[in-house]
Amino acid sequence: MIFHNPDAVTVLYVWAQRVMKLVKQNYDVIIIGAGPVGGYLAWKLSQNGIDVLMIEEHAEVGRPFQCAGMVNPSAMERIGAYDTVLTRIWGARMYSPSGTEIKIGNPDRTRTWSVCRKLFDERVVQLAIESGADLLLESKPTNAVVTELGVEIEINVNGENQQFFSRMICGADGAHSWVRRTFKMGRPKELMIGFQIEVTGYPGEDGRLDLFTGDDIAPGFFSWAIPSGETTRIGNWTLPDKLNEYSCEDLLERFMQSPMWKNRFANCKEIGRFCGPVPSGLILKPVINRVAVFGDAAGLCKPTTGGGIGMGFDQVDLMLPKLVSILISNDFNAKTIQDLNSTLSSLRRKQNKSRALRNVFLSESTDEELDELFSVWAQPEVIELINQVGDIDNPIPLGIKMLKEIPEFRRLATKGASALIWG
Repeated sequence: MIFHNPDAVTVLYVWAQRVMKLVKQNYDVIIIGAGPVGGYLAWKLSQNGIDVLMIEEHAEVGRPFQCAGMVNPSAMERIGAYDTVLTRIWGARMYSPSGTEIKIGNPDRTRTWSVCRKLFDERVVQLAIESGADLLLESKPTNAVVTELGVEIEINVNGENQQFFSRMICGADGAHSWVRRTFKMGRPKELMIGFQIEVTGYPGEDGRLDLFTGDDIAPGFFSWAIPSGETTRIGNWTLPDKLNEYSCEDLLERFMQSPMWKNRFANCKEIGRFCGPVPSGLILKPVINRVAVFGDAAGLCKPTTGGGIGMGFDQVDLMLPKLVSILISNDFNAKTIQDLNSTLSSLRRKQNKSRALRNVFLSESTDEELDELFSVWAQPEVIELINQVGDIDNPIPLGIKMLKEIPEFRRLATKGASALIWG
């Protein structure tokens, strides 16, 4: 099904009883994946006069749901989809492996937004359609060949293969990107696993999310409880090689039934569950010839939180001026491709620094070391520093400041040297 009508995006789940005839097969750009990053890319390109077609394999935009549903303030400001917000998050309760609690945040400062991802994704795609982009649902690419003139793409539309042509193909098609695999563009540095359930009955604190640490909860990472309107999203994530013989699902069940925490989850009733990969580590060349990958497909999830929407939006904004220029001129040569890739150098450095600091403060710490770190974080002056400098979009300044200025963290300075100078 193809959509040209801006109002159509609000009823993407409604199917016509007949197959609609496609109006054309030629576009400047064909984007595989109509999630938030694919929709944002389509919106920005369409605003600049680029003819765009979005391809979405599912029958609905925003399905299936596979993330914690967090959108940072920077990303939300660019879209303005505040009516998709379920809860405004301004703080957190963080717990050490032994149960030490630290409360951070200020009600006057929004740290992130917990949203209905289906509505948020639809809103982004709606912006693209209103700017002139087309959307094709229940469709997926089956073959793509780059030629001197463009990209020949075969797309299965409602069970029928159809031929399309574009100047460029862009993959915003997730962690297991078909585009990235088809064109052998490599893999992200890390691929974490995340598991989450949605429940009612969790005794959270209004405006605060909860973070839990411990090797038996989420080895090297953390578990969470995120308020989302009338429900709470409870989950965990880690690297596969840290799981041993367990799954994230096993760890979450063990966590919720543990003597320390079972009372908190006693009245929870599960209403849904989700699992998905979290790719982190920008691939070496996100652009090759007439092919580019964006967001999760490029490995742009945050190594500290797993969030990918904000970084995906940043990638689009950084590449946009040169990308539009190349598309208009249709000049895809070695230099223009190199220039496109170079626009992401700052994003790569930021991601590497964040990962290094995560390793210093979390992933490479034992439970005993984490308890010691929490005893320092619990000091009033450190909490004040966290509230003043901490930024969910950019944890680097806070991490470096703590390594430099807090005496108890001096022993981590050597361990964190790469984080201080990387990039």
